[in-house]
Formats: sequence, structure tokens, C-alpha cells
Amino acid sequence: MARVLVIDDDRSLQRALRLGLESSGHTVTTASDGTSGIVHAAADSPEVIIVDLGLPDIDGLEVCRRIRQWSDLPIIVLSATGAESTKIAALDGGASDYVTKPFSMGELDARLRAVLRDRQHAVSPPDAPTLSVGPLRLDLIHHDAHLEGRRVELTAKEFGVLAFLARHAGRTCTYQMILVAVWGRGYGAETAYVHTYIHRLRQKLDDPQGRRIATLPGIGYMLEADV
Repeated sequence: MARVLVIDDDRSLQRALRLGLESSGHTVTTASDGTSGIVHAAADSPEVIIVDLGLPDIDGLEVCRRIRQWSDLPIIVLSATGAESTKIAALDGGASDYVTKPFSMGELDARLRAVLRDRQHAVSPPDAPTLSVGPLRLDLIHHDAHLEGRRVELTAKEFGVLAFLARHAGRTCTYQMILVAVWGRGYGAETAYVHTYIHRLRQKLDDPQGRRIATLPGIGYMLEADV
């Protein structure tokens, strides 16, 4: 079964979804607002995301748009409105499916299985032990990095940051995503850590001007896929 992330501020619905999905064999993680939901999406490696449109900080449409900047995970939107314009906006914004409340757990589970089947048909095989981005090659098993055939000496944390950027090459990686992925959930505001490690990586990758690892001011960083 699947690892499911539920983003919904309704505690009763959260509980109902957890019980219903877990009874079908799924593993469920929950978030009560859009911001923490995006962090969980980056850090917990869910296989499908269920997001409510009405969230207390940012709405579900914005959550979809932000996740789509760096991931193609299946996203099922929940909404109390069946308005065609809202459905179109959600699907155009990156949602894989749209479910109108009230709904049965049987229907939701069937839709979840359907988006997972679609993804299995569309995605490439699981991650290989090596990852190449332009002239950069990473051995994810032995934590070795090579740039244009030259070995680059990296600490464990430096490799972790670079590997995270490489897995999402060409996509926005926020400070918080990097912190949670490399340092853990206890971190989220220590952006100075990220700045320091990016500076070290740029020095070691002959990238002092930030052409390979681009700065996104106030947001985070992106590893350019074609540099």
C-alpha cells in the first residue's frame, strides 16, 4: 500500500481519513496547514498527497502550485464545493484528482489507487545508486562526488545538501526543505546553516559566482540541470 500525506486543518476529518486509509493498509502522515504540509511533502517522501482546499494559512491550490515546482507526486484535492471553475483551477494548478465532500472512504481509496497506477505507468524505474546532473556525478551509496571526472572531497552534510539539490535539479529547493531533509525536523529556521554549506559547496565545485548552484533570494537554492 502507499505512504499518504493528508493536509487538512479539520481534526475530525484528519482522524477519519487516518483510520479509513490505515484500515486499507496505507501509512498516513498528517499536517494541519499548508506550510507544514509542504515541508512534510519534501521530508517524508509520501507517495500520494491529499490536500483540502480550505487551509488556515495558504489555500490548497497554492499548496499544489508550490509542490509542483519541485515534485510530480500525485495530489488529490478535497473540497466542499463542486463548482466547475474550482475543479478546473485545481486541476490546472497541478492536482491529479478532485474529490467533493461528502465522500465515502471507498471512493477516496479507489481514486488513490487510480492516481498511483497512473504514476507507476508514467515514472521511470526507482532511483539508481548514482545520480548525474550535467558534469556532476554522485554515488549515493558510497557518498562520493565527481565533477568532470575529478573527485570532490565532501563532508557527510555537504554531500547530503548536494544530493538533495541534485535529486531536485532544476527545481526550487527552499531553505526549510533542505534543513528538514538534511538536518531533520527539529530544524526549520536555521537558514544560516544552509547558507554556510552552500558557500562551501560552491568553493569545492568551482562555482564561486553561483552559476551551478543558483540563489533564489528569500526562498532557497536550485541546482542548475544544464551547467
